[in-house]
Amino acid sequence: MAENNAKTSYTAADIEILEGLTGVRKRPAMYIGSTNLNGLHHLVWEIVDNAVDEALSGYGKTIVITIHKDGSLSVLDEGRGIPVDMHKSTHMPAVQLIFSTLHSGGKFSNKVYTSSAGLHGVGSAVTNALSLYCDVTIFRDGKINHLRFEDGGKLVTPLEVLGTTKKHGSLIRFKPDPKIFSSVEFKYDTICAHVQESAFLLKGVKFIVIDEREGKKVEYCYEEGIKEYLSTLNANKTPMGDIIFFEGEESSIKMEFAIQYAYKDYSETIYSYANNVRTRDGGTHESGFKAGITKAVNDYAEENNLLKGKAKLEGGDIREGLTAIISLKIPEQKIEYEGQTKHKLGTPEALTIVNNFIYTNFTYYLNEHKEFAVNLIRKCVDSQTARIAARKAKDEARSNNKKSKSEMILSDKLTPAQSKDYDHNELFIVEGDSAGGTAKSGRDKIHQAILPLRGKPLNTEVVTKDRMLKNEEFATLISTIGAGVGEDFNPDNSHYGKVIIMTDADTDGAHIQTLLLTFFYHYMKPLILKGKLFVAMPPLYRVWKEVNHKINYRYAWDDVDLEKAKKEIGPGYKVNRYKGLGEMNDFQLWESTMNPKTRQLLKVSIEDPLLAEQRVNVLMGNDTQIRRKWVEENVNFNEVDSFMDEVK
Repeated sequence: MAENNAKTSYTAADIEILEGLTGVRKRPAMYIGSTNLNGLHHLVWEIVDNAVDEALSGYGKTIVITIHKDGSLSVLDEGRGIPVDMHKSTHMPAVQLIFSTLHSGGKFSNKVYTSSAGLHGVGSAVTNALSLYCDVTIFRDGKINHLRFEDGGKLVTPLEVLGTTKKHGSLIRFKPDPKIFSSVEFKYDTICAHVQESAFLLKGVKFIVIDEREGKKVEYCYEEGIKEYLSTLNANKTPMGDIIFFEGEESSIKMEFAIQYAYKDYSETIYSYANNVRTRDGGTHESGFKAGITKAVNDYAEENNLLKGKAKLEGGDIREGLTAIISLKIPEQKIEYEGQTKHKLGTPEALTIVNNFIYTNFTYYLNEHKEFAVNLIRKCVDSQTARIAARKAKDEARSNNKKSKSEMILSDKLTPAQSKDYDHNELFIVEGDSAGGTAKSGRDKIHQAILPLRGKPLNTEVVTKDRMLKNEEFATLISTIGAGVGEDFNPDNSHYGKVIIMTDADTDGAHIQTLLLTFFYHYMKPLILKGKLFVAMPPLYRVWKEVNHKINYRYAWDDVDLEKAKKEIGPGYKVNRYKGLGEMNDFQLWESTMNPKTRQLLKVSIEDPLLAEQRVNVLMGNDTQIRRKWVEENVNFNEVDSFMDEVK
């Protein structure tokens, strides 16, 4: 738990105004990123973050998130309670100001919060603006205070006192506006995953998630914090030694690090946080961590003559098989993010502080754990040897005036795009020669390339990197994308602005899709993080009718679309059920699935690292018992049987 360095008094004088609330409903994506499910849940995170900030400052041990039966959601905390006294310059209660004015709050200095997740003071007001109603109850100074907004932030119940209480904290309940969002159904699993992540980062704080719709309830509380986080992430791996944990403080920056290597793991997994916000694009704290651990390992290896005349290890060699969690608590006057999204930490001081701290502590750890140190250096040297051999083979191939093996493979399989404008080019990875032939005929030859796969790819969750690289299908895919693989992968060097997996809408297609996603997750994860990996959404149905020698038709992507299409086409319609891409002709595939103006694409993203790691480990790993247990607990076979009966 963070020390309570903030002053205990919290009044209207601490609330600062930057500018009024304007345009949120008109342009919601500016504030929450999108109006899909991600944007919907962003409303939840904004309110939860306020509760977390109170706990982070030492106020309250329990946060309760409840999904109510009417589709609303509430967040209850045990903090100090939002101020209810009058704000001097606006002459309105402070709580009303916070929920109705952008950039108002107590987080623009370190007077109230020593560190916090929210810096911009827009969360509560934005959530209010995008809701049918927002009901605010404050337990403070022995009183129950209440006010209510409706219809996108209009005050309908001014601040009132409902009674007395011994409790302290805030209860915020809101219901998203269906006119704003494509869906207003909160996802229990999504909220649980996000909340669990917060619980790992706040030692000893209990998070309770309740779903009144289905009678579900779960509690998360971790006394060992990120150590338990790392243990959960690596639950299905073979660890190389115990979890290494460091914590310390320098220049008012509090630091925690959990580190563990794994045998037979060839990927690098680093999750970094600043003030409990996940910095998905890294930043100065990640750079400092990488520099510190690289120097510590190299210095130890040289001092103990473990490199035996070899060159220094590169950072990628050292981080192969590493899982690490970095969590910093930075004072408000020092923290800097690059952009509103807070995905990348920009605080310059963090680079030097983390670098020196990790170097000192990891060096000491290696000296105190010699067996682990020797095994680690051996693993790093093996990685170095493989990297050098791969680069040498590549250089030799380039120096010869003949095609390399990968180029020969490509000439046989890839149908390239004609344009060299890589940012606008698209690579479609398709299933088999039949679909590949149709896609080749129907594509935009200027910007779209087609790469057919033969057979099912390897499961890269359970095979070594060496075996993956020897696989012809993956070797072709790596060469086609042209941006390297693993630690050498750079998404900025990709020959394609979009990489699109396009498979049949059946179980085999879903399996191939999953195997490819597992490969990208392990060996080209930055492609996902940069938003360049997509899954094509071919329609399931084509509804048509001939009228006066002319075919009227509509595509349908699910059963709801199908019913709409039937009504649009009218009596006498006929339905084609597409079981595979090869059943479409080239024009149908183009207009329904490949044409940028009419197609539907699903962008692949990693919203929650813990959930992603668990799903990949469970569903793609070797432990069939764990997979069977998950399927039994999460798949409703009655719904599956019902769906299959309808298809038949």
